Amino acid sequence: MTGLRLLAEDMQDLEIISAHLQDAVGRTGDLAYLPSRRRFALIVNRFRWEIEKGGRRHGHQRVRTGLHFDNVLRVRSRNIDHDQPNRVLSLLAVRFEETDAPSGRVILVFAGGAEILLEVEALDVHLSDIGQSWETPNVPAHPPE
Repeated sequence: MTGLRLLAEDMQDLEIISAHLQDAVGRTGDLAYLPSRRRFALIVNRFRWEIEKGGRRHGHQRVRTGLHFDNVLRVRSRNIDHDQPNRVLSLLAVRFEETDAPSGRVILVFAGGAEILLEVEALDVHLSDIGQSWETPNVPAHPPE
């Protein structure tokens, strides 16, 4: 298996990464801000939507995925208890709000009203699958709005 590797440097690129990360799950303890490197990183278990949409019938899969944001100036969070490293977070979307081009705010939106807000000098996002995918019987589902 060749893992997915994506780079986002603008809003359109980020929309593609966000679509691939919808319903990814990770632990609070797998979030890291490295201020000296101006980087925010996380590890998640990503649902492989590209397999589902490709029409192949190999079952549902997840894969461990690394995601990092460069040019990060500040990190804030809402409704995330960092004292509970094993709390599971379900990622719904990754958004970008431009403030003073190319600067802006990346918002990682999680289920339950949790958010991480990254103030960035410029958009520079890297997604890389890590290792082999595995079968899962569960397909993420969303209640109608």
